[in-house]
Amino acid sequence: MARYALRLEYDGTGFVGWQRQDNGLSIQDVLETAAARLAAPVETIVAGRTDAGVHAEAQVVLLDLPRVMTPYALREALNFHMKPHLVVVRDAAPAPEGWNARFSAIGRAYRYRILNRAARPALLAGRAWHVHVPLDEAAMQAAADSLLGRHDFSSFRAVACQAKSPLRTLDRLQVTRDGEVIEIAAEARSFLHHQVRNMVGTLKLVGEGRWPIARVAAVLAARDRTKAGPTAPAHGLTLVAVRYANTPFTES
Repeated sequence: MARYALRLEYDGTGFVGWQRQDNGLSIQDVLETAAARLAAPVETIVAGRTDAGVHAEAQVVLLDLPRVMTPYALREALNFHMKPHLVVVRDAAPAPEGWNARFSAIGRAYRYRILNRAARPALLAGRAWHVHVPLDEAAMQAAADSLLGRHDFSSFRAVACQAKSPLRTLDRLQVTRDGEVIEIAAEARSFLHHQVRNMVGTLKLVGEGRWPIARVAAVLAARDRTKAGPTAPAHGLTLVAVRYANTPFTES
C-alpha cells in the first residue's frame, strides 16, 4: 500500500461540501471516483471538512493506493479524471510515516472576503459576501481583538457542531481593507463548525455600526449562540492553508 499526501484547490460552488452525502455531489465524491480509475475503490482522510459553497486553495488529503505511482503521474492522472469539475490537485507527495492529514495538522487558516460597495459583484460573484452598507473595518478589528486567545466559543458554534469541547485557541483574526474588498484572516489549530462564519457575521454588525465594539466580548462571555450575529454566507469563505510540523510538501 502506497500513501500519498495531496494538496487540492476547489471551487465549492454547486457542491454539498467536502463530505459525501446523499443529497448531491461532494468534493470527496469527485476525488475518490477519480482515484478509483487508477486502482481499487479508495477512501480519503481530509484535513478539514468544508461546508457546501466553501472554497479551498490548499485543502490537504491523505490517499492510500494499492499501487506505487510517482507524485507527478498521480497528480496528472487525478486531474485528468476529475475534469470537468473545478477540483484540482496542486501537489502530490509521499506521505511521511505515521502522518495523517487531519490529526497531524498543527494549524488551519481561512480567509473570508467581503465586497463592500453598492454595485453587485461580477468578478467576485460566488467568492465574496456582497455588503452594500459601508463597513468600518477599524471597528471590526477592535472587536475581533477581543476574540483572540483561548476561550469557550459556544456563542460562535453551530448548533449541529459535533466537537467534544467548545474550547479553542484563536491565534489570528485580522481585518484588512483593500479598496472595496475587506478580508478577514482567521488562524487556529482547529475551528468549531461555522465558527469563522459566525464570527464574521457578528463583526459585520459592528462594522455597520449596529453593535458597539464592546458587545462582541460580552457575546463571547455569554457562551450562547443566540447572542451572536448571523452566520455569514458560505461562498465568502476559503480554506487557504493547513500547516504541519512535518509537511510532506516541498515549500517555496
